[in-house]
Amino acid sequence: MKTCSKNIEFISHGFLLKGVLHLPKVKYPPLVVGSHGLEGSKESAKQTVLAKLLVQNNIAFFRFDHRGCGESQGDFIKDTSLEKRTNDYINAVKHILSLEKTSQNIAVFGSSMGGSTCINAWESLLQMNINLCGAVLCSSPAKSLTIENIPTDANEDRSALPLSFFKNNLLFNILDKAKNLSNVLIFHGNADEVVPVSNANDIYNLAKEPKRLIIHKNGDHQMTARRDQAEFEIETMAWFLKCFRHQNQMPS
Repeated sequence: MKTCSKNIEFISHGFLLKGVLHLPKVKYPPLVVGSHGLEGSKESAKQTVLAKLLVQNNIAFFRFDHRGCGESQGDFIKDTSLEKRTNDYINAVKHILSLEKTSQNIAVFGSSMGGSTCINAWESLLQMNINLCGAVLCSSPAKSLTIENIPTDANEDRSALPLSFFKNNLLFNILDKAKNLSNVLIFHGNADEVVPVSNANDIYNLAKEPKRLIIHKNGDHQMTARRDQAEFEIETMAWFLKCFRHQNQMPS
């Protein structure tokens, strides 16, 4: 199947953010917009896999770098918070829909903090003139105080993170917003060393039907086991297809 990819730039609260829009060769396909994890980027493994799988099934996919990450403008320490990422996400959706390359039928995808971003953005997306069809969330924290093994040490991409960064920027509890979710598929490993699996159970219990929870036995935060990755690919693709087909939203 022929597809095309377009490099996209858009402004979010004064920051120039960069992403890639993957389009199948059909008119006005439904759209999935992805949000990466705290220190991830649009090049993260799940996002690049979805870029291939979704367009193969006539669904557009937009992946982008939040401010302070990847190719986008911003300082990671100064410009990272759940609210700021939520604003980036909503602005990404608005921009892609303004291009009129896709339909107004969208679904959301988020991994780790990206999933938290999707949950936090859900109510605002519902208020837009779009048809919000569903969500897939992976290893997503709903309560930041449950997070273990906070990544403060320096790495090749950044200097060491002070604890004040997490206290000032990343304290949140979005369980109340999980009550708005519907058509949601949740993945989590029961050996997640960063975000306890209790977060997935809490989100699932609060979300509306239809919903599904897949717990990976001995699964870690990064979903490194190949069997878990394979299940993620199969079940995520089936879920998005079901979400869009439920109301005959898939193009022929």
